[in-house]
Amino acid sequence: MKIEQIYTGCLAQGAYYIQSENEVAIIDPLREVNPYIEKAKLNGAQIKFVFETHFHADFVSGHLDLSKASGAPIIYGPTAQPGFDAYIAKDGEVFTLGKVKIKVLHTPGHTMESTCYLLIDENGKETALFSGDTLFIGDVGRPDLAQKAAHLTQEELAGTLFDSLRSKVMTLPDEVIVYPAHGAGSACGKNMSKETSDTLGNQKKFNYALRANMTREEFIKEVTDGLMPPPAYFPENVRMNKMGYESIDQVLAKGTRALSPAEFEAAANESGAILLDTRDAQTFAKGFIPNSINIGLNGSFAPWVGALIPDIKQEILIIDEEGREQEVVTRLARVGYDHAIGFLKGGVEAWKKAGFELDSIESIDADELAKRQEADPSIHILDVRKHSEHYSEHIIGAENVPLDFINDNMSAIDKDKTYHVHCAGGYRSMVFISILKARGFDKLIDVKGGFKSIKDSGKFKVSNYVCPSTLL
Repeated sequence: MKIEQIYTGCLAQGAYYIQSENEVAIIDPLREVNPYIEKAKLNGAQIKFVFETHFHADFVSGHLDLSKASGAPIIYGPTAQPGFDAYIAKDGEVFTLGKVKIKVLHTPGHTMESTCYLLIDENGKETALFSGDTLFIGDVGRPDLAQKAAHLTQEELAGTLFDSLRSKVMTLPDEVIVYPAHGAGSACGKNMSKETSDTLGNQKKFNYALRANMTREEFIKEVTDGLMPPPAYFPENVRMNKMGYESIDQVLAKGTRALSPAEFEAAANESGAILLDTRDAQTFAKGFIPNSINIGLNGSFAPWVGALIPDIKQEILIIDEEGREQEVVTRLARVGYDHAIGFLKGGVEAWKKAGFELDSIESIDADELAKRQEADPSIHILDVRKHSEHYSEHIIGAENVPLDFINDNMSAIDKDKTYHVHCAGGYRSMVFISILKARGFDKLIDVKGGFKSIKDSGKFKVSNYVCPSTLL
């Protein structure tokens, strides 16, 4: 028997490859499915089942393309109603995979169709639990995402989740290994660990939501406390996962169309596409195409695209270093942004050589910021981290306007004021500035290295550290 967690850091998502003898099951596959197919071929095996733990909100699953390519059925737990052919399993139903068995445990609460899959080894031992978004390491799935579909309040869903955990999960042996769908960084929970697996016994000891003496009312209060509105793209991803989507091959073909600088400019003018520059923040700052926004590929790229580009059907033109365009289009497709229409061949250098203008953003270090504050104590410092990060520790006097909600909070920024903008490490501040600069804000200065560099410099008054607890 072989269990492999295929973890994608950009999405903080775990897919699973399970093989016994020459049969394979894939759980919660990503949009690009060739790696699973190739892995099975390399191991001399055939994909027999594609299991889905629920209709995902934070990414588009590869279940349809994988089923089509492999011939394996897509399996959901009870109450799921997909808009395509799938097998809807019964609670407690068992599937045979080589010498092992996979048992269906219906665990509603995060969503009503949420289901865990219990792996029973060849000796009949309950070995691993693939818990989807029902149980994370250090947390449980947020209960507010499926309210509309379930016609329930988040409190009612939280109560349902409490019942599912107590009756289906916590009754399992302590030595069972928990393999969740997400880790730290995902918006599907609020207090997830950086660890991506653990024993159930440890989770019973250290996961706040699994306390043995916890009442149903206490669980509901703690699980719903501190929840922020989910990213706007979540409902669209649920719809795609439930009703179907375009093949990833077609999406890649459209998005990786090479455009000369002249063709790129014409496409930008004619289509109304967003110009998305996915280079490193400091490289972007030194020279970029006017009105382009920067969301770096080397950070939490896909979730930030989903959070900041409101329309999932928005056409996108890509700017990056030559050769990375397929990776960019793939990552966009992972969160349902299937409308990339091409990339700038030769990148910014080709644009410059063609005689087109470039823009830039001033970026200073913490020492320079300290000098400017000493010369003028009234300068405006803008912290674009989450409220919970700012609450935890911040520069005294800094304003907090989180990047997450910039589309709703733009009125908080005065075009006539000069702001020195920082985040935690320098990624989000450049995203923030680029979005506002494309909308006519010209007095924004980046502080590279972010709050870490500012604090490490020892030149600023910083608030006392407060544990952010389980706030998102």
